[in-house]
Amino acid sequence: MDTMIGIIGGSGLYDIEGLKDAEWRTVETPWGAASDQILTGTLDGVSMAFLPRHGRGHVQSPSSINYRANIDALKRIGVTDVISVSACGSFREEMAPGDFVVVDQFIDRTFAREKSFFGPGCVAHVSVAHPTCARLSAACVEAARAEGVTVHDGGTYLAMEGPQFSSLAESKLYREVWGCDVIGMTNMPEAKLAREAELDYASVAMITDYDSWHPDHGEVDVNDIIKTLFGNADKARGMVKRLPALLGETRTECAHGCDRALEYAILTAPDARDPELLAKLDAVAGRVL
Repeated sequence: MDTMIGIIGGSGLYDIEGLKDAEWRTVETPWGAASDQILTGTLDGVSMAFLPRHGRGHVQSPSSINYRANIDALKRIGVTDVISVSACGSFREEMAPGDFVVVDQFIDRTFAREKSFFGPGCVAHVSVAHPTCARLSAACVEAARAEGVTVHDGGTYLAMEGPQFSSLAESKLYREVWGCDVIGMTNMPEAKLAREAELDYASVAMITDYDSWHPDHGEVDVNDIIKTLFGNADKARGMVKRLPALLGETRTECAHGCDRALEYAILTAPDARDPELLAKLDAVAGRVL
């Protein structure tokens, strides 16, 4: 299988540079409209796709993003590996603004979003015990370090609903009691949906602030966040440019089974499945249906 790297760009990252034969494409999905058109092209001989999570101009809030449409659209055009790039706050002194964290665990506290492609008429349960792909995450760590970024290999991401930032009490709970490392608003249900779509998924969280727990920094200051945000975006572009050489043009089967997550996940008997839902699952689950 040919590699196609899909980048989902978060706050501050609205395009990628240097693509050959670059073209913005509208991709229709049965789940509604994606956040924006998808920028496709090649970089060092490897197919690339870029989707701005919030849309160009930042028009979607974390809760209004159509996560199902975004993941379906990427799978539909042939993406094999998804790398999420997003802004986050830090709960750890050593994870400072400007650093990157390659996340390996999540706690999902979102509540206003559609979280699965499956449902009545076609029930499926996939494992998200290890919600990110170790192979893809390792490539992100290597690319970020080669770019000169201070990157932390592993961390737990608390996904909050937003759009408001945390209260002080929430920040202390997530940091001191739950042991989380970073906090953001967009990686869930994105990671869960990528697993349902049998896409390898890695999350690169770019730290902009210390949330509200830090005694020397006080509450989150949006002006400071924006300054750090655009500095991080430049680092992220450099990281992305290094990924094609690390991942290669030809993709082999995922050693961790990310690309076979649906192998035994669908429980609904074939003769009891809803034809309308099956039609919507053509891109996401066509391999097993």
